[in-house]
Amino acid sequence: MAHSLATTRAALDHRAVVLASGHEDAVRALTALAAGERPVDAVRGVARTGGRTAFLFTGQGAQRIGMGRELHAAFPVFAAALDSVCAVLDKELEHPLRTVMWAGAESPEAALLDRTEYTQCALFAVEVALFRLLESWGVRPDFVAGHSIGELAAAHVAGILELDDAAALVAARGRLMQALPEDGAMVAVAASEEEVRAALADGGHDGGHDGAAIAAVNGPASVVVSGTEEAVLSLAARFTGQGRKTQRLRVSHAFHSPLMEPMLAEFAQIAGRLTYHRPVLPFVSTVTGREASERDLCTPGYWVGQVREAVRFADGVRTLEHAGVTRFVELGPDAVLTGMTRTCLEDGAEDLWVTPLMRRGRGEAATLLRAVAEIHTSGGRLDWGGSSTAAEHAPCTCRRTPSSARSTGWTRADPERERPRPGPTRSPTPCSAPPWNSPTRAARSSPACSRWTASPGSPTT
Repeated sequence: MAHSLATTRAALDHRAVVLASGHEDAVRALTALAAGERPVDAVRGVARTGGRTAFLFTGQGAQRIGMGRELHAAFPVFAAALDSVCAVLDKELEHPLRTVMWAGAESPEAALLDRTEYTQCALFAVEVALFRLLESWGVRPDFVAGHSIGELAAAHVAGILELDDAAALVAARGRLMQALPEDGAMVAVAASEEEVRAALADGGHDGGHDGAAIAAVNGPASVVVSGTEEAVLSLAARFTGQGRKTQRLRVSHAFHSPLMEPMLAEFAQIAGRLTYHRPVLPFVSTVTGREASERDLCTPGYWVGQVREAVRFADGVRTLEHAGVTRFVELGPDAVLTGMTRTCLEDGAEDLWVTPLMRRGRGEAATLLRAVAEIHTSGGRLDWGGSSTAAEHAPCTCRRTPSSARSTGWTRADPERERPRPGPTRSPTPCSAPPWNSPTRAARSSPACSRWTASPGSPTT
């Protein structure tokens, strides 16, 4: 029934999706929705017409042991995509990538995941697999953007680099960074870019902050400084003395700083051997903070400069917002960009929606399906009939309710019609709902009322 209602009825503006693990859970959630409640295992929303969708690919720091393992077991499309990417990356690595990603918590292999050469490959693999899974469900972005290494995942799914070339660039980037001396530092500062630039300029007169640079602008008052340990900690102490919050980041190297420069020449040689293609998806650069052109993205110089230049994530989010994006979807193993994105949006932007596909410490399949449900209820497009399980379920016929009977949202029993009548007994139409990990377990509500209805266009599962 869920499949039939999701694929044969109109998608109305007032929508809901029930995320149930069994029949009793589904009935309980639907009953609560019919009573105007908001059960925890359901997602409700009003679709916004004309809104656009952006996919944001997470950067380093989001990695975690076990990332992607549950999705690999639950979704064949995700498993196939992850295995395909890992097979290519494994040619560049000493240890198989999946062995590192899914190692035991205290094992020697687990420690490798925080080494940059494995971290960046693992993030790339998981993020590409997430994209392929959403793509199989008909969820397609209007824009893509990425934070640091996440920008290479965005480049691959946008068609700029085919898998072999993208994997070669990702592996070389991580390997060359890992080979640099581990003698730098990175600190997050609760200050504006202008304030940090002014402090760097003031420190430059007495040499106190030489060797430090802005590595990322993640929000209106969220800047990361990177460089030599002495210079970065000196700058952090200055802001701490002003009562500002600072936090030293747990990283192996001072990324996006002058300390990256020794690797750039060799990285440029590798980038120069690759083949670049015109992007098939609009691409917002977090190097410039603006929508990038084919000329920008299809040159080795862009990807070499991307290693050294600051990540202008806040500018990228504002560019997306001004381009009409109302749905921001984070693709990565944790919700790192989600909070940052919310701080970048303009005040009063209550109808904008931000969600991650995965969160550290939460079930991967449940988190992913809730995010997909939110995409649907906020007005995003899904191909319910294109899911991997939808074709397995025979359609069933749902009784249509006359418009005059929709005032309460429920069809009322007719005692005369319910009275037993002579004649042969008919078996009910067979109908099996999709398994809980299929996006076709959906329900949508009528815009006429907040209750649930069995009228055309209003599934009740």
